[in-house]
Amino acid sequence: MAASKLPYAALSFKQFLQRQKVLGIYRNILRSIRQVPDEADRKYLRDWAREEFKRNKMATDQDAIRMMVTQANNHLVELQKSLALAKS
Repeated sequence: MAASKLPYAALSFKQFLQRQKVLGIYRNILRSIRQVPDEADRKYLRDWAREEFKRNKMATDQDAIRMMVTQANNHLVELQKSLALAKS
C-alpha cells in the first residue's frame, strides 16, 4: 500500500476553507483598526483582536468556530459603522 503524501496534520477541504475565512476576517479587522484616529485606541483594539484570535487558535469544534466567526463578523461590522460615523 502506498503511503499518503499528505502530512499527518493536513486539513480537510472544509477546514481549509474555514481557516481561510477566519484569516480573512482577521485581516479585515486589522485593516479597519488602522483607520482608528487615536493611537491609544488603535493599540488597544489591535491587542484585543490579536489576543482573541490567539486564544481561540486551537479550537476544533466546528459549531464553536462558526459561532466565533459570526461574532467576529459582527465586531467587524460594528467597528466599520463606528468609523463611518466618526468620519461624518
